[in-house]
Amino acid sequence: MKNIVFKIQSADEFNSIALKVFKHQFENNAVYRSFCDLLYVHPSDIKSINKIPFLPIQFFKSHRILSSSDKIQETFSSSGTTGSITSKHLVTDIEWYTKSYLKCFENFYGKIEEYTVLALLPNYLERKGSSLIYMVDDLIKKSKNPDSGFYLNNIDELAQKLQNLDKKGTKILLIGVSFALLDLIERHQFNLQNTIVMETGGMKGKRKEIVRNELHELLSNGFGVTKIHSEYGMTELLSQGYSNGNGIFNCPPWMKILTRDTEDALTILPKGKSGAINVIDLANYNSCSFIATQDLGKVYENNSFEIIGRFDNSDIRGCNLMVL
Repeated sequence: MKNIVFKIQSADEFNSIALKVFKHQFENNAVYRSFCDLLYVHPSDIKSINKIPFLPIQFFKSHRILSSSDKIQETFSSSGTTGSITSKHLVTDIEWYTKSYLKCFENFYGKIEEYTVLALLPNYLERKGSSLIYMVDDLIKKSKNPDSGFYLNNIDELAQKLQNLDKKGTKILLIGVSFALLDLIERHQFNLQNTIVMETGGMKGKRKEIVRNELHELLSNGFGVTKIHSEYGMTELLSQGYSNGNGIFNCPPWMKILTRDTEDALTILPKGKSGAINVIDLANYNSCSFIATQDLGKVYENNSFEIIGRFDNSDIRGCNLMVL
């Protein structure tokens, strides 16, 4: 199945494989099976991906979401405040993740060997279990470039390296969490010509949250670039969406975004309507590929999407069918 998933080339192929993955997870994931049973949904009744039940993302905090009996190779966990319950993504085959992020990056940006990767991800580096750190660490290694690396508090050193490499015409990927990128441009002014600046979102309590347009304007001015790229990913997913500007994201062929009605979680909205984000990530073959997130957004006719906010409340309305 792994080779089939990552070779999807059309919507028809995606739909066909998604229905097969749904059947597999219904039969092999006890938590997901119970959720579907409560909705009186069985694979024999499902002919469209729009009718597949999407598991509320909070279940990754309270249950072991597994569609495999194989040994767990990696456990990815979300960030959280002290004492809070974090999401855990149990990965029984890490190659699914490795294959997903490498193919995804290549799909949007080309070969990783073409880049020097500079990572400014302090809050992620300071804890264990980050799937983002796992991915970026591997991208750094696979760049095979001695200048690639992580930066924690040594942002002056990063600024010097970034300026020097960019002037040499080096192709650079600077990937960072929003608050750290803002810290960097407050201490240094740049006029970058050969650098992709990619924010991974979130102030993580370090700064006041600001809207995306304001953030991107500050970063564009500070780095001297015309647009800011973004990565859309989370602990519960093994795939990522990427934006090359204006906050409009695209998915790899094995990932799809739908929107649901915020008042009726079982109703999928037509394209162009704002709603809550549902994700189909077929790389999640051994956990759950059908996830109802707490993000709000909009899907466009060409299947690109935009994130416009998050639910204020911790529960997803219409999905609280199981006692956690």
